Amino acid sequence: MDTCACALELLGMLLYVGAWLCALATTILPQWLTMSTALLPIESYELGLWETCVVQDVGGMECRSYDSLLGLSSDLKLARILMCASLAVGLLGILVTIPGLHLINSCRGNRGNRTKRSLTTMGGVLGMVSGVLCLIPVSYMAHLAVIHFFDDKVPEVVPRWEFGDALFCGWAGGFLLIVAGLILVTSCLCSQEEPQPAMQRRYQVMSTDASLKKRLEYV
Repeated sequence: MDTCACALELLGMLLYVGAWLCALATTILPQWLTMSTALLPIESYELGLWETCVVQDVGGMECRSYDSLLGLSSDLKLARILMCASLAVGLLGILVTIPGLHLINSCRGNRGNRTKRSLTTMGGVLGMVSGVLCLIPVSYMAHLAVIHFFDDKVPEVVPRWEFGDALFCGWAGGFLLIVAGLILVTSCLCSQEEPQPAMQRRYQVMSTDASLKKRLEYV
């Protein structure tokens, strides 16, 4: 395997792990949406998938988990399901890709190389699927925030939710997961076994015939 394909594999794997950690942080962080009011300028509110928090300027922060799963809005339920699915698919892709790396001493031989390429390709495809699953809930929550922010029916004095840090982390993680999957698939395409030239195949056949004649003469 050439150096370019090995470098692409290593780069794709590092991006894969880093992007999956970004998706994990996005799922855990409560800063999906933030809101501050003019009536209480020293306090701001944060909305996440698992809890809501009140942040004070003096440095205090108090978080509270949601009381009931059934009482959640459909938006939060959908975001939870898709983010958990993204993490599961991404983790599966990482576990599938690791044995397929040529730096890992396993599956040697021509058939082993084909198996490695298949594992790496499958891991890259799972990474792209994980990235899409991560981008969908993040973009959907951002879309809802934009619609509510520019809703003319809501009075201007009513505070509105704005983008939180978790949304930007989720966009970065989803995009990097797709890029990592594309890099892994590209590395497999670069490491395809090149067909032997005609002169080399002819030389191998002639060498085989010569060795066979020597054995027959010896017998």
